Amino acid sequence: MAKTRTRYVCQECGRTSPKALGRCPQCGAWDSMIEEYVEENQPAQGHASMHGLGGLSVPKRLTDIEGDSEERIPVPITEFSRVLGGGVVPGSIVLIGGDPGIGKSTLMLQMTLQMADGQPVLYVSGEESERQIKMRALRLLRGDGQQQGQLPENLYLVTETNLDVILDHVQTVNPRLLVIDSIQTVYRPDMESSAGSISQVRESASRLRELAKTSGIAVFVIGHVTKQGTIAGPRVLEHIVDTVLYLEGDHFQAYRLLRSVKNRFGATSEVGVFEMQEHGMIEVKNPSEAFLAERMVNAPGSAIAVTMEGTRPLLVEIQGLTSHTSFGNPRRTPNGIDFNRLLLITAVLSRRLNLNLSEQDIFANVVGGLRIDEPAADLAVAAAITSSLRDQPVRAELVLIGELGLSGELRMVGQLNARLREAASLGFKQAIVPHRIHRKEKFPEGIEVTEARSLQEALMLALIQ
Repeated sequence: MAKTRTRYVCQECGRTSPKALGRCPQCGAWDSMIEEYVEENQPAQGHASMHGLGGLSVPKRLTDIEGDSEERIPVPITEFSRVLGGGVVPGSIVLIGGDPGIGKSTLMLQMTLQMADGQPVLYVSGEESERQIKMRALRLLRGDGQQQGQLPENLYLVTETNLDVILDHVQTVNPRLLVIDSIQTVYRPDMESSAGSISQVRESASRLRELAKTSGIAVFVIGHVTKQGTIAGPRVLEHIVDTVLYLEGDHFQAYRLLRSVKNRFGATSEVGVFEMQEHGMIEVKNPSEAFLAERMVNAPGSAIAVTMEGTRPLLVEIQGLTSHTSFGNPRRTPNGIDFNRLLLITAVLSRRLNLNLSEQDIFANVVGGLRIDEPAADLAVAAAITSSLRDQPVRAELVLIGELGLSGELRMVGQLNARLREAASLGFKQAIVPHRIHRKEKFPEGIEVTEARSLQEALMLALIQ
């Protein structure tokens, strides 16, 4: 008989320990060490054979391998296709994560309803019943303008969590697209640990990856996230899959952002913008226009920044508000902006422009629920704060682009012409950008561009005196 031993595995980082620990020494998580049983003479899962993904592994010359650039499976949802890099690659495995209730299952069901036209698609759910999913599918179809009951004939649905049974269903249906909702509910019956544990998530994902690579089936896996916003389970889960997507958004906002953080078949940091409505996720064709729809023109404390999300420029409104503090230490409250970045901008305004911000509470907000991480919005944030403090509005048809240095200088940012073209297409007439040293490329037509060397010079041009 196989000898069984006990070990404890951290559910956050995957660290193993021979005894129970209240706090994981690797990631610092409390009460995350879960007991697991391991057979000592059992070969390691996923490494038991000497065969490759397609059978017996044989080295080949690169020139002898058949196949050029493989055609992608088209995705009818344009924003989804953009994030994937132009469509679904056959044999790829994609992981989609996001907060509970953010719309992951809705988006995946919406995609399968539109892709189950010619070839079969299998949707596996371990969290909802078949009746619940059908009710949602009918609601999504009514939102697309179709009559009730026009469900695609090639969309197959099964509620199952046993991975061996799921693989049997895959052989029976032979789909071109497989959706697993979610990976934390799937378990392998040959393992003692419960579903959702570190070992179950890792080994189940490895089996699904082997299925994708050997059969050419595109696999989409939905994953839960932790309180910190990362995919629940071991970090190796993100290394197993080909593409990692995050569905982000504020529950109090209608907009949802589908962001790519890893993509072996396309660019990372691409973003697709959706709006959550009663009948599902609706694509936002022009996100910049949507983010600026409710903007109040010539209001103090408002400035327009142009940020890059992947290869797409987005125009967003930055709002700043200063108020005399009632406490000993003034507050700095950002929403959609990095807290340390706001502290840096505030320090530069105080030190280089002699603005009295030591007695002012400062609030900075990115309208629409978008989060900006790149420094190209520094100038717009500084202009919004200064505009609120001086009660002088920023020019209505002006966009501000530039990174702020500690000496108060403006530094150049990447893809400047793409940002300016997007601003010109939305009707903005003027732009303030950092001074260029090398003038290799001309500015696009249709927008007046003014170069500034310092923050003080830029604010003098931007604010209405």
